[in-house]
Amino acid sequence: MTSFSFSRRLVSEALGTALLVATVVGSGIMADRLTADTALALLANTLATGAILVVLISVLGPVSGAHFNPVVSLAFALRRGLTARSTLAYIAVQILGGIAGTILAHAMFELPLLQASTTIRTGGAQWLAEVTATFGLVFVILAGLRFRSEAVPWLVGLYITAAYWFTASTSFANPAVAIARSLTNTFAGIRPVDLPGFIVSEVFGALLALMVASWLLTKPRDSQILAETEPAP
Repeated sequence: MTSFSFSRRLVSEALGTALLVATVVGSGIMADRLTADTALALLANTLATGAILVVLISVLGPVSGAHFNPVVSLAFALRRGLTARSTLAYIAVQILGGIAGTILAHAMFELPLLQASTTIRTGGAQWLAEVTATFGLVFVILAGLRFRSEAVPWLVGLYITAAYWFTASTSFANPAVAIARSLTNTFAGIRPVDLPGFIVSEVFGALLALMVASWLLTKPRDSQILAETEPAP
């Protein structure tokens, strides 16, 4: 358990989510301005996002756990790693931090500070992609903590880098980030009306990952191992 005060943990979550969203939105704006090639712009957006995740989790993980994501906080709460009060506070500051990150990115690129996105992201394929992306993210975090805790920053950064490209939704996997991205009418945007489908899918994916990880990653007792490996008479 972190030794940092609750207020510092909340600032860590807000700051980390703000810098994450500023990177997602800002790199999308920069890429869109520098190239008309959508694939190249997405690649630039991907690399920046994966890189900042490694950095932010490495430096802020010891302070707050570096969730930066309401469904990650929810998963830890269900594992009794966070109290209900802490979970609600984490989620609140993550959302506020994400919105601040969008505003910061817009300010840096001299855009209106808040916009309503017009980018359509809806439908069964998109929702399935978000279930998949969030399932993978939460499972990678839990498995990483179980077996290679020191590698979690890289595991998460590399997973999101891959998920940008193998999911149809480009792997939002984060309700706070999705809300923040609905407030930018740029490369990274999502229509506000499409948010409910994404958020429900992300919560479902996280809960599914938690259930699978709880079963798969629990170390069995010696008697259980013998029962599963010895042939029946």
